[in-house]
Amino acid sequence: MSPPLIACAIYTRKSSEEGLDQAFNSLDAQRESCEAYIVSQKAEGWRPLPTRYDDGGFSGGTMERPALKRLLADIDARRVRTIVVYKVDRLTRSLSDFAKIVERLDAAGASFVSVTQAFNTTTSMGRLTLNVLLSFAQFEREVTGERIRDKIAQSKAKGMWMGGVPPLGYDLPTDLATRALVVSEAEAERVQAIFDTYLELGSVGALEAVLDTRGVRSKAWTSRSGRSVGGCRINRGALYYMLRNRLYLGEIPHGSRTYPGAHPPIVDAEVFNRVQSMLAEHRSERRSRQVVTSPLRGLLFDIDGAPMSPTFTHGRSGRVHRYYVSAPLQQGRRPPATPRAVRRIPAAELERLLQVELACRLRGRSHAEFGEIVGFIKRIEIDEDSARVVVPTLALTKSAADEAGICGDDPSGAVLTLAIQRQRRSGRTWIVPADGSVATTRRDPTLIRAMGAAHKLAAGLGWRAADGALTSLAAIAPAGPRHRKAVRLAFLAPDLQQDILDGRQSGALTLDRLLNQPIPLSWARQRALFGRRSTTV
Repeated sequence: MSPPLIACAIYTRKSSEEGLDQAFNSLDAQRESCEAYIVSQKAEGWRPLPTRYDDGGFSGGTMERPALKRLLADIDARRVRTIVVYKVDRLTRSLSDFAKIVERLDAAGASFVSVTQAFNTTTSMGRLTLNVLLSFAQFEREVTGERIRDKIAQSKAKGMWMGGVPPLGYDLPTDLATRALVVSEAEAERVQAIFDTYLELGSVGALEAVLDTRGVRSKAWTSRSGRSVGGCRINRGALYYMLRNRLYLGEIPHGSRTYPGAHPPIVDAEVFNRVQSMLAEHRSERRSRQVVTSPLRGLLFDIDGAPMSPTFTHGRSGRVHRYYVSAPLQQGRRPPATPRAVRRIPAAELERLLQVELACRLRGRSHAEFGEIVGFIKRIEIDEDSARVVVPTLALTKSAADEAGICGDDPSGAVLTLAIQRQRRSGRTWIVPADGSVATTRRDPTLIRAMGAAHKLAAGLGWRAADGALTSLAAIAPAGPRHRKAVRLAFLAPDLQQDILDGRQSGALTLDRLLNQPIPLSWARQRALFGRRSTTV
């Protein structure tokens, strides 16, 4: 009775592609030895499969090999009973990977044989011996890696370029003895111009915009496979890296150390040091600005779903003005022209509006600080006339849930739509509720100063206002049109003036409107005109 047939798959591998184009290469030699071994086992029913499983140019330290993946798939499909290799390390050099392969072989009832080492994984002794052998193979691989790293460190200490894409301004070495980068004259002028322009502008963001306008692009090169790489716009991150790159000083960095390079410098040492000082100064400023809290960080998105991140500006008085800005704008990209989209919004006004609107809708939060309220917010999406806020349904008061038509607990949260509108006051954008009513406390320094100046002007003219109403502005006609416009702020209704001092004025009460349109003499009409609903006369 003849033995059952055993389908044998021959697997071959070579780490490098060197010599694979020869008529008889290493893969062919491995296959020939394996075929001879299978022939010697013909009496046991061994037969070689015609399918070739060859991985040329792939490391044994990874499982990401096309032929190995096909082989394991055929093992799982039970089309292969035995894997035959020339040596164990042809299959893998990793002990953990070998354990995974053996596990799949056992699950499929298959085995593994090494021709030159006579190992068979069908026995426990064979598996033990293979594990010991693979441990030494892995040790050899790690020692080889250490030798390579030591060689690179020693070569860099001698100023050699040890591979990779050279930076803008340099080309690959032509002298293999010194391995010194070669200066590209045209690119070197570009690099020098980038350093000089940064010193003029003092801002990497402004430098990015100028280079984009001038059409300055990154280094273009062709890979070994013939693929064109680079030649694109230089973004902010690449500029930071370039401005700090000590290669341009003629040095070779390695880890935390630098060594004198065999290549010539492109940037003068004085210019490079001035750039580093300016970068360090701006980095210190950014860190001091980051002390300002941004509670909506990671929660706020524009209508296109792009995150709106916090940013800061400093006013003339040194006061910090906070904003949330859409990611495309922060990254210097052109955002899509989406209708109703808002890409930049004042942070403090938005946060105060959300505090007022959410405090009355969340359980037990009627007088909560905004920091407490933020803990309930899952996401905010904003456009020009609304903010859609996602909060847990169970956190809503009953009246708020009824108003929003929410029943039960939705794991995805409840969506509250808050109507808002934006207004320009004193050259800045403010956020107010859609009805123009008071919702936030926001003092307008320009309006307050103008009102104080109006009181001084009125007192200097000897003007006295009667209780309850203004009688005439004709008495200050000699003061001129500019003063006649300004002095009217002193004769606003007392409660409207108090609202201005407290920062609770309505969106309709702006300095531009007070100076450029008629103001009623009646305080009651003023209140109706400027959003005060008081009935006091």
